[in-house]
Parts: sequence; structure tokens; C-alpha cells
Amino acid sequence: MTPLEVRIRRELASLASQNLRRTVRPPSGIDLSSNDYLGLAAHPLVRRAMARAAEQEGCGSTGSRLLRGERESFSRIEHRFAAFKGTERALYLSSGYLANLAVLETIPQRGDVIFSDERNHASLIDGIRLSHAERRIFVHCDVAGLKRALREERASGQKFVVTESLFSMDGDFAPLAEYAALCAETGAALIVDEAHAVGIYGSGGSGLLEAAATGAFLSVNTAGKALGVSGAFVAGPEWAIEYLVQRARPFIFSTAPPPAVAAALEASLTLIQAEPWRRSLLLHRARHLRSLLRTLQSRDRERAVIRDESQIVPVLIGDNAKALQIAESLQREGFDVRAIRPPSVPQGTARLRISVNVGLSEATLERFAATLTNALQPSECCAACS
Repeated sequence: MTPLEVRIRRELASLASQNLRRTVRPPSGIDLSSNDYLGLAAHPLVRRAMARAAEQEGCGSTGSRLLRGERESFSRIEHRFAAFKGTERALYLSSGYLANLAVLETIPQRGDVIFSDERNHASLIDGIRLSHAERRIFVHCDVAGLKRALREERASGQKFVVTESLFSMDGDFAPLAEYAALCAETGAALIVDEAHAVGIYGSGGSGLLEAAATGAFLSVNTAGKALGVSGAFVAGPEWAIEYLVQRARPFIFSTAPPPAVAAALEASLTLIQAEPWRRSLLLHRARHLRSLLRTLQSRDRERAVIRDESQIVPVLIGDNAKALQIAESLQREGFDVRAIRPPSVPQGTARLRISVNVGLSEATLERFAATLTNALQPSECCAACS
């Protein structure tokens, strides 16, 4: 073996010894792990729209959008999404990861300072690392700590506050209204990742910024979760989006998404706006599951209650091996639940990340809650966390 192979094999063995080695496996059983919260990924209207567009425009875009990859359908869906978010303009990219990289490596510059929540998604962390700005990490959702840090910052450049609106591993909400007020007070610019909120929250379904009745300088809105398709929109003022078109390397140097995706997104937005019952049913199902887990767990001992009400319900296990064991036990019972381990979550906080979707009946959730409770021995599970 070459020295490189030896090194990589050693690192793979280390991952395995810590129960951190991952496997790729297809869906199997009742979906309690995907981000298809509204059940739109396989909706007939969305599928037909994508199929018709593929017949008309082909499968590939053939180039970046600044070369031959641009289509009228991209401009049309960007215009519609900007109206959906209540912003001047939106830019569509091929993934949420690329969208976060595009924003954070392009907009902040040398001499600026980025204040980032300690539990932000990896794509936000990587985008911040790629920027030339200084980095300040603040305690998760700590308004007082962020306020103090913003006021005490002595750097002369632009300040940015970066957060998720709904945190993907904890299922809790950022205090967006408070952040917006702090940014207005200190001249900071608020950047919000709405990946797990867009399509679900707010009276129109545009996200938690709408629900909080506040705005952000820029928001990143993943289209591969509640919207059921793929890609992501950056939404904000016209001048900022135009700057991304001119300078954002992930946009300039990436082949454009398949044109048919834009047609599927048109159908998805139509369903979200025409069928608000999907959003209300989803949150009703999430509240029902949380209530079941609190009730069933209290039979063993007092546990920390699940504070927030989102569709992401994490159950803290702690130990990596135990999290894998419980997930496998649930999978054998027909429930597709996956164990989440570091580095996706902090060391010692391995968990089950349960994702509720509108296709789950109350009876299914009740059966799942009972099965999960049986799998959790009192001495082995800390709490359902938020």
C-alpha cells in the first residue's frame, strides 16, 4: 500500500472504532427521516410538470447560466420566488450548499466581521471559512450574548449576523425578530438560511422570516426540502443579487440546473400557495408526536420537555453506538429513522432526528411513539431535545 492509502485506511478504521463510519442506503419503510415535509416530491402535479419540461427542453442545461445554460424558465421561477418571499429579486442555484457558499464567500470582504450561531449548518460554516472576513461564534440563539458582541466589536468593517431560521438538527427556532432589531441598531446585515422553514411557516408559507414579521438582508431558501424538488434561491435586494451574478464563483462556474427543475418548482409553489392545509396538517402532526413522546416518556421518569413545535423532533441518545442500535431497532420495525452523529452534531449528542411529514397518520405516529419508547431504556436516553 502507498503511504496515502495507509493514511486513509487508518482514518477509516478510526471512524469505524468510534461508530462514526457512515453508509449509503436507500429509503426503506415508513419515512421519518427525509425532508419531504409537505409530500411534494412525488406529487403528480410536480412530476407531470417536470416530465413535460424534460420532453420539451431535454435533460441537461449544457452550460453555466452565463453561457448557454440560461432558460426563460429560470428567470420566470426566480421572479415568482422573489414575489413569494416579498423581495426585489431572487437567484436560483443548483443546491443549498452552493447558495450558502455563494453568499458568504462573495458578500463579506476583508475587514468585515461575521457573527455566526455555533450550531449553524456545515454549508454556512464552510462559506464563512471561505470568506476573507473575521469570524465570531456566538452561543446558540443567545440574543444577549450576540447583542454584547455586536456592541463591543471594534472592527471598522461591515458586520453580518448569520443564522438558520429553523435549526436542522435541533428543531428549534432562531429569535429572528430580536436579531433583526439588533442588526438595525448596530448596522449589521442579517443573513438567514430558511432551508427547513420555507414552504411551511408564515401565512403565505414563505418561511419564518414571514412568520416573525421581519426581514433579512439576504435569505437562502432550499428547494429540495419542503418544496420537494432541488436547488436553492437566494432572495434579497436587486443590487445584492446582481452582485452575486457578477461575482459569486459557485454561480458563475457551475453548470446550470436541469431546465425541467424550474417547471417542477413552478408546480410546487402553486401547490404550497393553493393548499395551505398541507402546512397546518404538518404542524398538527408534529405537535401530536411531541405530545405522544412527552406522555410516554413520563412513565419512566421526568424528562426535559420538547420546547419548540417544529416538524423536526430530535431525540437525544448521547452515545454513538447506542444511537445506531436504536435506529436499527426502529428500522427492523418498519420505521426509516437514521442516527445522527458527530460531526453533524456536537460530540456526545448523537441522536435520532425524526422528521414529520404530512403523509404520516396519527395512528402511525402513535405506533411509532410506542415502538420508540420501548426501544429507549430509561438509563440510556437523556431526553427529547430541542
